[in-house]
Amino acid sequence: MDAFTTLKGIIAPLDRVNVDTDQIIPKQYLKTIKRTGMREGLFSDWRYTSDGNPQDGFVLNQRRYEGASILMARDNFGCGSSREHAPWALLDYGFRCVIAPSFADIFFGNCFKNGMLPVVLKNEEVDQLFKEVETQPGYQLTVDLAAQTVSTPSGTSFHFNVDPFRKDCLLNGSDEIELTLQNETDISAYEQRRKDEAPWLFPDLQ
Repeated sequence: MDAFTTLKGIIAPLDRVNVDTDQIIPKQYLKTIKRTGMREGLFSDWRYTSDGNPQDGFVLNQRRYEGASILMARDNFGCGSSREHAPWALLDYGFRCVIAPSFADIFFGNCFKNGMLPVVLKNEEVDQLFKEVETQPGYQLTVDLAAQTVSTPSGTSFHFNVDPFRKDCLLNGSDEIELTLQNETDISAYEQRRKDEAPWLFPDLQ
């Protein structure tokens, strides 16, 4: 997966609490197991009317937030079912970071596994960011994973915590498969040793 180091981008404010995974990517888009091609399904029930036209006023339909790479929401973002399609859809749309006061646990973990950074900030810090982005078109934030900071255009920085192992994986662009393959030599040696010690377990080799 792509490494995450420093991200500077437009922030899209989704001022809602308890945004669940069915709202992030509705069930009709779950037929695929591919991580791409899910852009159109992201928040589709909110983005489009029943006849497929853009919903007036929804944040992702507003020109000022085009190209946003940071999404900001309220408490308990990503609640509901454990579908991994939720971070896939956010990534396919172009988001690499989600900021909120709290996240649902499974969604939070799925973000890291797919190269996206979920940032937990205090409620009052998120409140300040919502106010600033509303009054400043083109508002951008800088998210520095190494320093664990979110910085505003005025120079204010907010610190966030992140698990050291997950941080290292993101900085190096290493997912679980890549981490496993780092031990490929040892794995191959173990497999060969088992074949030598217990050949009856491998009848196809006899």
